[in-house]
Amino acid sequence: MPKDGSGLSLDGLGLPLWLVLELTYKCPLKCPWCSNPVDFDQYRNELTTEEWKKVLRAGRRLGSLQLGFTGGEPMLRNDLEELVAEADSLGYYTNLITSGVGLNKDRLRALKKAGLKQVQLSIQSNDRQHSTKLVGVDVLDHKIDIARSIKAEGFPMVLNVPVSRFNIERTEALIDLAEDLGVEYLEFANLQYYNWALLNRAELLPTREQLAKSEAAVNAARARLGKKLTIFFVVPDYYDDRPKACMNGWGAVHLTIAPDGTALPCQEARLIKGIDFPSVRDHELDWIWHKSPAFNKFRGDSWMSEPCRSCSEKEKDFGGCRCQAFLFTGDAANTDPVCSKSSNRHLIDNLIARAEQRGIPETACDGPLKMRETKRRQRSEAQ
Repeated sequence: MPKDGSGLSLDGLGLPLWLVLELTYKCPLKCPWCSNPVDFDQYRNELTTEEWKKVLRAGRRLGSLQLGFTGGEPMLRNDLEELVAEADSLGYYTNLITSGVGLNKDRLRALKKAGLKQVQLSIQSNDRQHSTKLVGVDVLDHKIDIARSIKAEGFPMVLNVPVSRFNIERTEALIDLAEDLGVEYLEFANLQYYNWALLNRAELLPTREQLAKSEAAVNAARARLGKKLTIFFVVPDYYDDRPKACMNGWGAVHLTIAPDGTALPCQEARLIKGIDFPSVRDHELDWIWHKSPAFNKFRGDSWMSEPCRSCSEKEKDFGGCRCQAFLFTGDAANTDPVCSKSSNRHLIDNLIARAEQRGIPETACDGPLKMRETKRRQRSEAQ
């Protein structure tokens, strides 16, 4: 699926080719880089099974082809197998994006029978103690066991590593683990700094030295392994001088439905203040995609100001990430500050300078990370 940091460029001919269903924001892990909203516990009115099925049918009518079931942790939905079966009957290529918690051999077999086509499993470390510090729960042994079960059931599998300065030194070890597990794809996804990752950015952002060393290890493994293992390495865009073509452009090929039914042009978009994102409970998906003000707000280039408006690369990067522009400048219509042409590029450079000064961590987690937890729990632990 296209996302921040991906190098994929695709003309979807105005169709939402990638549909992502965030079935729930609930998750047993406490990852301090979680992409869910910081106030995720405020969104409790999840769509019902029948409401999700309506979304699936509407998505196919719009032209959606690839479908991601994600969260939170989608395995916490007891109707996941039923939704997968519905999606398969409609002709979607279905992908489960999971931490592995809640997944077992019986549910794997049920999901395969329902028509699930691929599994993406997240893993944060090759070391149990280190993994527990990073995600707040002792789950590494289960992740490895379920990875072997996923392969035993014959699923194509992506092993996804969310990369920060706390685990980037383990690149070679994680490649060895992926090779041992027999997965087809390994993705080192350097974090994109939104929501929980934004809260912890000062601690999580790796140094240039770490990135260079990690990418060298990836390139060496590519040469050694060839087609045996495909390795993706997604660099944090702060270190580029041109912005990524985020989601191939706003409302171009990607459509996310949040647990409460809110429709979004990317999974992070609801953090932009001042945009009224429509709900599938109030509007037909066809209207949302084609006619809603939210999805049309940053389509094309008429919304652009300088330097984007006259830039020769605007049809390649679409002005970059609207969420990032909002977070740094307070205006989602501004040029992505990653761009060297942006008057706000110094904000990015200051962050990088601080990361360089902080250096490589001496221990597995040497910083005060804010772990993903509900505000209620944070208050109770503070008392």
